[in-house]
Amino acid sequence: MSDTLPDRLSVNPSSPYYDEAVLSRGVGIRFKGVEKTNVEEYCVSEGWVRLSVGASKDRFGNPMTVKLKGPVEPYFNAALAPDAEPKA
Repeated sequence: MSDTLPDRLSVNPSSPYYDEAVLSRGVGIRFKGVEKTNVEEYCVSEGWVRLSVGASKDRFGNPMTVKLKGPVEPYFNAALAPDAEPKA
């Protein structure tokens, strides 16, 4: 598998930008130099992230989100992978 992340990625399975293979490797996002853990979707070329806001849901059951613009730096983070083995 390639070590490059896609330009755009979403955690919502109904999105055309959802990629389970990439997400299973563990993806971290730095937005404006700060690590974000509530990113629902990002686009590097357009320079934006969509962040979930609180526990609120829309009428379709999706998390309420806010779209922020700025520099986006995605990276693979093995510690975030669901099948990662804990380090002793």
